[in-house]
Amino acid sequence: MHHRSISERIADNLNVFILAIVAVIMIFPFFYIFAVSFSTLSDFLQNEFFLWPKRWVTDAYEYILSSENFIRSLGISTFVTIVGTLINLFFTSTMAYALSRPIAGQRFFLFFVLFTVLFNAGMIPTYLIVKETGLIDSVWSLIIPIAISPFYLIVMRQFFKNVPDDIHEAALIDGANELQIFWKIMIPLSKPALAAFGLFYAVMHWNNYFTGILYINDPAKWPVQVVLRQIVVVNEPNAALGTASELLMDNPPPPETIQMAAILLATLPILIVYPFLQKHFAKGVLLGSVKG
Repeated sequence: MHHRSISERIADNLNVFILAIVAVIMIFPFFYIFAVSFSTLSDFLQNEFFLWPKRWVTDAYEYILSSENFIRSLGISTFVTIVGTLINLFFTSTMAYALSRPIAGQRFFLFFVLFTVLFNAGMIPTYLIVKETGLIDSVWSLIIPIAISPFYLIVMRQFFKNVPDDIHEAALIDGANELQIFWKIMIPLSKPALAAFGLFYAVMHWNNYFTGILYINDPAKWPVQVVLRQIVVVNEPNAALGTASELLMDNPPPPETIQMAAILLATLPILIVYPFLQKHFAKGVLLGSVKG
C-alpha cells in the first residue's frame, strides 16, 4: 500500500479547499436567485444581500405561470431542444460514420468539415440564406442552420475509427450491410458519446437566444430565452409576459422578483436533465480521443 507523503496530503487538501471555494462561488448566484424569487419587495429592498427568504411568497411564479406567452415560449424551447438535439445526433453520427470509412472523396469532404471549424460564414450571409429559404419566423430557423457541429462530428468520427476493424469485417462476413452495421453495432457502442454530445446540443438549443432575436420577428414564436431577455435585460416583464398575468393579479409583483423567478424557471429544465446523463458525460467526451 502506497503511503502518501506530507506534501501530497497538503496538495490534496489544498485542491479540495480551492474546489470547495469555486463550488460556493458557482452555487451562490442560484441561492440568491432562489431567495429573491420567493421574497417580498420589502424584504428585498431592506436586505439586498441574503440567501434565504424571510417571508415566503409565490406571487412571482403565479404571475409568470399565468402568462400564456411564457408557457408558449417554454413549449417552443422544449420542441426546439428535443427535435433539434435528435436532428443533431442523427446527422452528426451518420456523417461521422461515413467519413470514418474508406469512401471516395473522404479527404475532400473532411477538408470542408475542418474548414468550417476555422472559418465561419458570418451573421449576414447566414441570415440571407435563412431568409431565402423561407425560414424567417419559423422554429426551424432555430434548428436547421446548426444541424451539425463540425467539432463534435470530428470527435465522433475519431471514435468510429477507433472501433477495431475486426468487428466491421465480422459483420460484413455475417451478411450485414453498412446501414445495419451502423444501427446495430456502432450506435450501441457509441451510447456514452451520444449522451454526452446530446447534452451539449440540448444545452446549446435551450440557451440559444441570439438566433431567436435574428430570425423570429413574431413574439408569439419566441423561445423562452428571448422572453427571458425581454424580462431581464430589456426590463419589460409586462410586455414580454402579456396581459394574462395582469388580469389575474390586481397588484403584480415587483420586476426584480419576476426576473429572478423567470431565470429560475428557464434554468430548471437543464438542471433536471443533467444528472441523468452525468454518468455518460466524462466517458463520452473521452471516447474520441483515446485508442480503445
